[in-house]
Amino acid sequence: MSGSLLDAGAVIGCPHGGRATPATTPSGRLRVAGFAVATSAHTYVVAGCPHTVDGVPSPCVSVRWTAADTGVTADGAAVLLDTSAAQCVSAALVPQGPPVVQAAQRKVTVR
Repeated sequence: MSGSLLDAGAVIGCPHGGRATPATTPSGRLRVAGFAVATSAHTYVVAGCPHTVDGVPSPCVSVRWTAADTGVTADGAAVLLDTSAAQCVSAALVPQGPPVVQAAQRKVTVR
């Protein structure tokens, strides 16, 4: 698996236009361009999702990452790549589509 590392500065959104941010700022020791590398131990929350189902608001509220075993870890957890499998979910934990990674750290790649 290859892809670019996600870090605390990555621009990530839900498929409906909401913005995903780390619930807590990743603070690991591994840093790229000054930002902590995101790992499977970090959780992301979504704000500003306008998604509705049959006229009823059903916004994305979090992102659930499924970090593949790339063989690369940071602070004991698998690093997240822009190609890592993930789903944005509603408050009822209904999958609503994959997140959109608009910008990720391109200076380091994992192959």
